[in-house]
Amino acid sequence: MLNSMSLFNINIAKSALVDAFKKLSPHIQYKNPVMFVVWIGACLTLLFAIQDYIANAKDMGFTFAISFWLWFTLIFANFAESIAEGRGKAQAASLKGTRKNILAKKLTSVNNKEKYTLVSSENLKIGDIILIEAGNIIPADGEVLQGIASVDESAITGESAPVIRESGGDFCAVTGGTRILSDWLIFRVTANHGEAFLDKMIAMVEQAKRGKTPNEIALTILLVSLTIIFLLTCATLLPFSIYSIKANGTGEIVSITVLIALLVCLIPTTIGGLLSAIGVAGMSRMMQANIIATSGRAIEAAGDIDILLLDKTGTITLGNRQASEFFANKDINILEVAKIAQLASLGDETPEGRSINILAQQKYNLKEHIIDKENIEIVEFTAQTRMSGINLGNIIIRKGAASAIKQHVEFLGGIFPEYTQQIVEKIASRGSTPLVISNNEKIIGVIELKDIVKSGIRERFADLRNMGIKTIMITGDNKLTAASIASEAGVDDFIAEAKPEDKLELIREYQKQGMLVAMTGDGTNDAPALAQADVAVAMNSGTQAAKEAGNMVDLDSNPTKLIEIVTIGKQILITRGALTTFSIANDVAKYFAIIPAIFATTYPALRTLDIMHLYSPSSAILSAIIFNALIIIALVPLALKGVKYKVTSAANLLKYNLAVYGLGGLIIPFIAIKAIDSLLTFLHLV
Repeated sequence: MLNSMSLFNINIAKSALVDAFKKLSPHIQYKNPVMFVVWIGACLTLLFAIQDYIANAKDMGFTFAISFWLWFTLIFANFAESIAEGRGKAQAASLKGTRKNILAKKLTSVNNKEKYTLVSSENLKIGDIILIEAGNIIPADGEVLQGIASVDESAITGESAPVIRESGGDFCAVTGGTRILSDWLIFRVTANHGEAFLDKMIAMVEQAKRGKTPNEIALTILLVSLTIIFLLTCATLLPFSIYSIKANGTGEIVSITVLIALLVCLIPTTIGGLLSAIGVAGMSRMMQANIIATSGRAIEAAGDIDILLLDKTGTITLGNRQASEFFANKDINILEVAKIAQLASLGDETPEGRSINILAQQKYNLKEHIIDKENIEIVEFTAQTRMSGINLGNIIIRKGAASAIKQHVEFLGGIFPEYTQQIVEKIASRGSTPLVISNNEKIIGVIELKDIVKSGIRERFADLRNMGIKTIMITGDNKLTAASIASEAGVDDFIAEAKPEDKLELIREYQKQGMLVAMTGDGTNDAPALAQADVAVAMNSGTQAAKEAGNMVDLDSNPTKLIEIVTIGKQILITRGALTTFSIANDVAKYFAIIPAIFATTYPALRTLDIMHLYSPSSAILSAIIFNALIIIALVPLALKGVKYKVTSAANLLKYNLAVYGLGGLIIPFIAIKAIDSLLTFLHLV
């Protein structure tokens, strides 16, 4: 597959170049005030050049050169934005190519891979169970139920390295249109045809609507203000020049072409030309992180968030209680507890039941029991009995709630030991669920079920803390369970027994204090809070209501993905700040190149500012205009890739920007303009 995320992929570059010319339309250019001024200047100088050609004027070549480089500046400013848009379009085109009607193996049962019917992918519905094997294209978005496999997701992310998808972990979501490379997976369809990630991605890119963020609007106002100031300044220079020439009787009146060139060099064209590309590239980087971002505003807001609220179940934890430990009763070997627990779960196909079997295998190296199920009676769990198990001849094995098992063994003539009761209370005190197991009238031990905290989440929350972001877990669980999970996960604070309206009110309260709030969640009860939050990240494994309420959807259903979201948001802010600093510093340097050259004959005192000693006024102006165009091209990779974000204070970041982009923006133009002037002189072009 074509790597659509390559910065200068030839196909993307060709398409972007065509789009760059299309964007020269005034209907598009007026949306960027800075570049619209350049567009007006390019049109005027082209008219002057044609007029000079007809009149065979001596300055014809100079006017044509100025006009050419102004158009060149516009084209490559458009090219930068088109490249950024093209990368997203390439992703969508790649996905569109995979969106074809394929036959999927629809299973009648999760536990029987052999019985399936072939169904068109267009007819798949939420809840269908599908088997996919090596080489198959995944027909729909889904959640892995069984198996582990490597998956090629390059059509989405542009990354050639395959990813692992498996059941029960952070990476259990699969995306329609991607391809399984090895092994097999059984997954449940989570989106109907036309509502999947692929369809949303294509629609998002084809609509190509990205509203400006508050910071971008503020920066645009600053750029427009600077442009107006320089426009008024340059407009007044012509009457001053006429007056001075008449008063002194010597010199030449400055031409309108020169004034236009001066204006273009002094206004912040560098950042003006790259501003849109920075924002579009941010959305593209979100796509690479496997996140659907429906709002450019939300991406940028992520760079400034102060508070992160996280739902517990399915976000911080896996959402399914799993067996974490076996506890033996007095005089019982722990290995026997594991064996009896495994037998009690033979007919239990719930996630909890499967986890008991997995724990016995992994921790105690017990193989799964192979028993002729025709000779055993499976006793399923019911709300009335609150226990389940098997009957194997005269052997009665049960597991269930402590009170239910106590009643069961006492009915059989046994006793419920005090020691077992102590284990049960200890497990319950840390927010876990105790399951007592018995063999006939004898209590064997206790299984601890707990909602498992997702791996690596504690370290990621520490990273968020270092970024200055406070993490708060908010859950409907009791305080005991919430405190236990919060401590294990490493969040800064938690709120227990919370209702949906409590989450909503909490977000509003923080926002009243002037804070930006991010929220991650996966349930319908999270939807109101997600809709209110400044940055709302819904888990792909969550409900449709949560996804619709959020302004981002994490396809990997990994709450720690907010680290990447925050980093990308900060990258946009930092990149924009760095390029703005560089652009303004550039203007200062170009001032010293052009002003003395233009007005030294009229105002001899300005010769003291001619520190670059350029060849002539014409070469000085042309060199500055050429540099002004080329620097935009040079900065396109930085605008698309973004400035690397490092966790540091705002003061240190400001110092770094001033030292690198401020000082660099001052020095580079002096060197470059002098070099261009020397080259033009050497080639006798001025």
